[in-house]
Amino acid sequence: MTSYVDFYRQSIDQPDTFWAEQARLIDWHKPFDRVCNHDRPPFVNWFEGGQTNLCHNAVDRHLADRADQAALIAVSTETGTEKIYTFKELQVEVQRMAASLKALGVKKGDRVLIYMPMIAEAAFAMLACARIGAIHCVVFGGFASGSLASRIDDATPKVIVSADAGSRGGRVVAYKPLLDEALRLSGHRPEAVLLADRKLAPMALVAGRDRLWTELREQHLDAQVPCEWLDSTAISYTIYTSGTTGKPKGVQRDTGGYAVALAASMKHIFDGRAGETYFSTSDIGWVVGHSYIVYGPLIAGMATIMYEGLPTQGMDGQPNGGIWWSLVEKYKVTAMFSAPTAVRVLKKQDPALLRKYDLSSLRALFLAGEPLDEPTARWISEGLNVPIIDNYWQTESGWPILAIANAVEKKPSKFGSPGIPMYGYNVKLLHESTGEELTKPGEKGVVVLEGPTPPGFMQTIWQDDERYVETYWKTLPGRMVYSTFDWGIRDADGYYFILGRTDDVINVAGHRLGTREIEESISGHALVAEVAVVGMADTLKGQVAMAFVVLKDAALAQDAAAALKLEGEIMKRVDTDLGAVARPARVRFVTALPKTRSGKLLRRAIQAVCEGRDAGDLTTMDDPTALQQIRDQVAAA
Repeated sequence: MTSYVDFYRQSIDQPDTFWAEQARLIDWHKPFDRVCNHDRPPFVNWFEGGQTNLCHNAVDRHLADRADQAALIAVSTETGTEKIYTFKELQVEVQRMAASLKALGVKKGDRVLIYMPMIAEAAFAMLACARIGAIHCVVFGGFASGSLASRIDDATPKVIVSADAGSRGGRVVAYKPLLDEALRLSGHRPEAVLLADRKLAPMALVAGRDRLWTELREQHLDAQVPCEWLDSTAISYTIYTSGTTGKPKGVQRDTGGYAVALAASMKHIFDGRAGETYFSTSDIGWVVGHSYIVYGPLIAGMATIMYEGLPTQGMDGQPNGGIWWSLVEKYKVTAMFSAPTAVRVLKKQDPALLRKYDLSSLRALFLAGEPLDEPTARWISEGLNVPIIDNYWQTESGWPILAIANAVEKKPSKFGSPGIPMYGYNVKLLHESTGEELTKPGEKGVVVLEGPTPPGFMQTIWQDDERYVETYWKTLPGRMVYSTFDWGIRDADGYYFILGRTDDVINVAGHRLGTREIEESISGHALVAEVAVVGMADTLKGQVAMAFVVLKDAALAQDAAAALKLEGEIMKRVDTDLGAVARPARVRFVTALPKTRSGKLLRRAIQAVCEGRDAGDLTTMDDPTALQQIRDQVAAA
């Protein structure tokens, strides 16, 4: 087996040779002339002169060898439906969608905004856009009208593809009224809106604009739509970063570089093999859904599971904490990708569920989206008895920056660490004030990337090169490096540990503390299931830490004496681990923490409530009652 050190060093020292080899993992209609053009830093063009197509690589090229193999497995515990599309059937449906979009006036280079639940038609729409050279912009389903309107104005789509409604936990979320209001608020007017009608909510159609997918599909049942060969550097899609304030920040991705990056990551990081099944529990509204629900697994010739529903909800709509494991057994999933939050939810279920199903096909569980705490990692590792591979990346990167590439060389995972730098990423730790590189183990700095950034990384911010440079590349003194805006440390073995956002730093009496460090300490308490720590303004110390804790046994928090004792134990633990300065001012017990539907903690919203400020746009919150609990706790103080 190749040494990962040698593999990595070649990617950094000889990027042209390295990436030319990786480029052989996909089909090219026209060979590229130049591997890497970094003549105008920080901008980089990959595989210039080459032509390819994402849809061809994800669908058409597999027809010769695996036309009848499962490609897309659409599962909804919300509607109790399950449907398998083979590669051949997927190509037919994508061509029908592509023909429908073309009939609505969509051409190469036009934008198509997709605002849909986790249903097969959403994947058809994405792949259809890639097929005809349109730029898709997926907005998370159920997003508020105002936020959706700003994205419509920024993307200026020719067509919007949506649905009557989505559903979560049995609660129907009507999309069409949200979309109609967004279009009323926006200055841009699409030429058409294409709608999938799931019969979940009534839907009023706007004459001359709104069209039903079922009707257009009928008109194009036998459509033959060839793939449009695109320059490698052509834009494949834009996606807006979560938490954007003001003008939306559209991350822009290329075509050829992205296809190569995904093909390489499926081989080297995820050990994905053609004919097997991949299961990512994310949403297509997020970058994980783009890379590892739709494109990555299909490019690798794998079946991909597209899941709508909760991790604790069965096909009959009843509580079932084993639903995901039943799918692993049924479809012989070999690689699974989820989020630490989802595992913490499953941690509250009966541990016997992990032994109920045959999970012998599973080779690894990958977790990302937020830092993975050691207790959660240890629990799921012992339960599944497979490698738990944390990995760290961003919407901007498109694929993992830090992970373990076990398919190159097997290395142990370290609980609490997302791993080591992945090939192509020249990762450094820099001092925030001086820009000096930190090389000693345990030194805390800002995690940055030196250019050129690898294939698959964002090209720029959609229609705003200057903002791209100013936002990401000019934040550290004297250095043009890409800032992840995350604190990190590196141990003696080269493993990185992410300590939280640089903008999630608490300044307590002149001491700078990362909320992540305090959370890690608290989460180690045997009775703690989840924790969120935020900084709250304090007239004496500048800021103090506030901790909000979900207990494994919620009844403990109802006993005032027990709660007070537990609060003292947690404070003492932080005191011991990090020092008195890091000790939270208060520990509040709640039954749930406010999160987005993709599982990210809404720390800024929690902080705003603590400080009596407006919590902002909360339309992507999974459980609206969670923030109210925090309001009540703060009000009672």
